[in-house]
Amino acid sequence: MTAFDIGLISLAAMCLAVSAGMFVPIALMACSFVGVWAIKGSPELASKLLALAANDAISSYFFGVVPLFVLMGFVVSEAGFGRDAFDVANAAFRRMRGGLAVGTVGANAIFAAITGISIASAAVFTKIAVPQMIRHGYTPRFATGLVAGSSVLGMLIPPSLLLILFGILAEQSIGDLFIAGIVPGLLLAVFFSLGIVVMATLFPGFVGQPQGQGEPRETPAILLAKAAPITGLIILVLGGIYAGVFTPVEAGAMGAIGALGLGFAMGRLSLKSLWTVLVETGLVTATVCFLIIAAQMYSRMLALSGVPAGLGSFATEAELGLWGILLIYCAIVIAMGMILDSSSIMLILVPLMLPVIIPMQVDLVWFGIVTVLAVEIGLLTPPFGLSVYIIKATLDDPNISLGDIFRGAAPFALIMVLVLALVLIFPPLATGLL
Repeated sequence: MTAFDIGLISLAAMCLAVSAGMFVPIALMACSFVGVWAIKGSPELASKLLALAANDAISSYFFGVVPLFVLMGFVVSEAGFGRDAFDVANAAFRRMRGGLAVGTVGANAIFAAITGISIASAAVFTKIAVPQMIRHGYTPRFATGLVAGSSVLGMLIPPSLLLILFGILAEQSIGDLFIAGIVPGLLLAVFFSLGIVVMATLFPGFVGQPQGQGEPRETPAILLAKAAPITGLIILVLGGIYAGVFTPVEAGAMGAIGALGLGFAMGRLSLKSLWTVLVETGLVTATVCFLIIAAQMYSRMLALSGVPAGLGSFATEAELGLWGILLIYCAIVIAMGMILDSSSIMLILVPLMLPVIIPMQVDLVWFGIVTVLAVEIGLLTPPFGLSVYIIKATLDDPNISLGDIFRGAAPFALIMVLVLALVLIFPPLATGLL
């Protein structure tokens, strides 16, 4: 049996293990370990390779960006800055048709720029926006679907945990990936907003009958006071990166310090809530760490087996071309999103595709944005749809089913497919600022 055959069998075994319910990193590690053992004929060598993979993943300086941005995101969420973002955005768009819904998208975009975690956005705005929207005449299906759709902005608008993960896997500049995510992220937010206005005009039965909200309850001074901390954090973190003042790791540290300082200064954080934030940060960091170790082991097994090289040769002989490969890749990513979470999809497919894509002189930063967009569509597709499950669990309303939320999110998934197509056709949308 050749190394290539062993690699294919390992991939098939991993897919079966994941389908059977095994935790993805464990499936990756176990199948990679057995694969290297079979290829080299030495369990000792396979063990050393796993140890090396763990060391390389954790000792990397750039891995430090993960816990820092996660900490900042949880502090911002715990301190209630999400509600501030919602109030400011709602006041700005309240006079538009579907203004409260557009304001929710705007608030999610603002929140994404200081958290980078779509799960946090989904949980926060389910509590804040959904009750308000239902109270003002929107259908529960549309309200929950909108929050599910707009929550994915947290994984595209920088700082983004998925962009950080892609940067580590592909060994690309995280700062460049952050810059590349700005225009597609804002474009997605604009298209969401336009879609809301169109749906509110043409499909009132789906959206509901939004009632007027009257004049804002807060004065301009209060709204300015709510906007100032959020704006300051965005300028500190993203402005520091783009101006070259901070590296992404340093910006994450400064953002975490700034968020902690604001939380305590404004009386929104206590020692008890800080402990909760630290525990949650530790749990997420440990999970991401485990994922990266598994991905490193998986990449080494693939390299030894020659499977990526074989796929590259197949693509060349089949004359699929770059577009054929990209379209097939995006279709596979979206399909996998129906059964797996975002990080798992990237761990499985990115190491497999990089050796195929790199010889074609593809800009890997652009490829990263395409990958994240395709992966995020999976957050809204059944049967997995992680954002939908988060909203259902947070809402805890028996009158709103998972099917309702999936149907409400469907138009936003289609809008994401449109934006993905635009980024594929016009790469400068992602690379123009670099």
